[in-house]
Amino acid sequence: MTSRKIVPCCEKKMINKEEFLKLAEAKYAEIHALKDEPTFLDYERGFVELWTELGRQVLQSELGDPGVDRRKKKDLDNPGENRAKKD
Repeated sequence: MTSRKIVPCCEKKMINKEEFLKLAEAKYAEIHALKDEPTFLDYERGFVELWTELGRQVLQSELGDPGVDRRKKKDLDNPGENRAKKD
């Protein structure tokens, strides 16, 4: 049996506090503007969208740009497009 070294994903580039705060600060005005939404549901939807985008930016800055390997994760929101992209 051969010994394999397990490399955790965290050994990639870790985002530092300043980089994170810079990303969060860019979203601050948008988050603050949500208070003008007419209903709580609109506020919540906007809040979820902003935090999802911020999370994507943080992950992308830590892990790098997504790969171009067509066999990797498909877009589950648009399954019809997955079939259209096949060679």
